[in-house]
Amino acid sequence: MKKILVTGGAGFIGGNFVQYMVDKYPQYQICNLDLLTYAGDLTKHREIEKRDNYTFINMDIADRFSILDLFQEMQFDYVVHFAAESHVDRSITDPEIFIRTNVLGTQVLLDASKQNGIQKFVHVSTDEVYGELDFDPDTFFTEETPLQPNSPYSASKASSDLLVRAYFETYNLPVNITRCSNNYGPYHFPEKLIPLTISRLLNDQKVPVYGDGKNVRDWLHVYDHCRAIDLVLHKGESGEVYNIGGHNEKTNLEVVQTICSALSKSEKMIEFVTDRLGHDKRYAIDPAKLEGLGWKPLYDFETGIAQTVQWFLDNQEWWENIINGEYQAYFERHYTLK
Repeated sequence: MKKILVTGGAGFIGGNFVQYMVDKYPQYQICNLDLLTYAGDLTKHREIEKRDNYTFINMDIADRFSILDLFQEMQFDYVVHFAAESHVDRSITDPEIFIRTNVLGTQVLLDASKQNGIQKFVHVSTDEVYGELDFDPDTFFTEETPLQPNSPYSASKASSDLLVRAYFETYNLPVNITRCSNNYGPYHFPEKLIPLTISRLLNDQKVPVYGDGKNVRDWLHVYDHCRAIDLVLHKGESGEVYNIGGHNEKTNLEVVQTICSALSKSEKMIEFVTDRLGHDKRYAIDPAKLEGLGWKPLYDFETGIAQTVQWFLDNQEWWENIINGEYQAYFERHYTLK
């Protein structure tokens, strides 16, 4: 039985990937490693936590000795590395934790993988490492675009990307780097734009939009992202970078307006606020290289956002427990610390 270590599997994208892999590959042992910081939520895994092919490990990826011991004990075959501090606003106010987790933590995992003969290390990164694009609709990020990060968050991710590349070039560690556009979908933590908008509108609260709301993002449904990482894990050429985009460019204001319409809420609920420091104008990805492996997104934005809004309507207890902090007690009630 293949053993796959998924770091950050209690987060949004990593959590969806864990569920996807547990369901799709009953012959694989999926090991979910997460420190359970503020954004780590295990309640999303209630339906799989008793599956024979699922294991949860509470550990810090930057804890070198614990990680090395774990790798020697478990003898993983693959590593899919999601674990990261990822909220840009938090990186602006507290950059240090982003360096520790995203850079040092990645280096610890790379060392453990190198020492234990990992067959593939997939590092999940972000399009934000490329910096920003202008509003020319014919310009896109490709895998050859130079790295020009503009926030402490994206700088920490670019640094970890370069470490992954270095371990391939220096030690011949089999790696892939994936860089995705903005994700959305079920179990999205409520501090991010789409779930924040949904939860605030359902609570009849104003929705903050930075600046004039004209910053453009390419939106990727998290299920499409999971499919893409699965493909890269099994068929990606070692050492290669693969961009993952949804072909769904929208301004932030358009996204919020779409959600207002879906929930029959007035656009008077939108409140423009002072723009974020270093706010990149536009991200847009050309995923042609990945499409050459046989992947295409299944969700257009209109279908995906409608399903996402409905999911948040159907799972109001989940996001309310996130907002009020109840989710943080789940681990203590249902898992035994070793």
